[in-house]
Amino acid sequence: MATITFKINRFNPDDERRGHFMQKYQVEAKKGDTILDCLNRIKWKQDGSLTFRRSCRSGICGSCAMTIDGVNNLACEVQVMALKRDTITVEPLRGYTVIKDLVVSLDPLVKGMLKVKPYMITKTPPPTDQERLQSPEEREKLDGLYECILCGSCTSSCPSFWADKEYIGPHAFLKAYRFVADTRDEAPREHLEPLDDKHGLWRCHTIFNCVEACPKDLNPTKAISELKKALVNDKF
Repeated sequence: MATITFKINRFNPDDERRGHFMQKYQVEAKKGDTILDCLNRIKWKQDGSLTFRRSCRSGICGSCAMTIDGVNNLACEVQVMALKRDTITVEPLRGYTVIKDLVVSLDPLVKGMLKVKPYMITKTPPPTDQERLQSPEEREKLDGLYECILCGSCTSSCPSFWADKEYIGPHAFLKAYRFVADTRDEAPREHLEPLDDKHGLWRCHTIFNCVEACPKDLNPTKAISELKKALVNDKF
């Protein structure tokens, strides 16, 4: 067991005069404990007013994305002892409006997703005796695209999003390419056209923050590059 000091960025909208402030908590942690385990202990045993999102505890839902010692990550995946620090700083994801404590508004995340039509579009009637088929090679093209859990870490890390709140965001670009690259989708142009403006693909400056921030080791920058090539070459 080790005693870890957690410095947590607190914000209560009902106490605007105080604004954001850092509050310290002492937590007993053991090998295997995650940041989320410790946050739960703080909320359940020390301060019930501490507010954060969490759900699956398995790195699937993306709810517990937050900034941990300056790095965007999932609280349920980061092990406390692996950080090798006596003090750990936990903050809400940057760039989003903070609702309370570690909870941010995901409205920009949703707006970006809606623009790219994140679903398969088909024009022909579905087969009556089988699924819409792909070859193994065609299916392999989707690896590294479909695994996005929409935690928002990539977009939160993006300077273009910090400067332009209408920026669609790398999370949406990755999702758009997931369908553009899908051979079963029959309207890739419908996913591409909303990206071809000043708040879209051309706002990306290829900084690679989104790649470093992704807890699933995905590569939004590569997807953005492929989407740009598709638009320039008028491939679709």
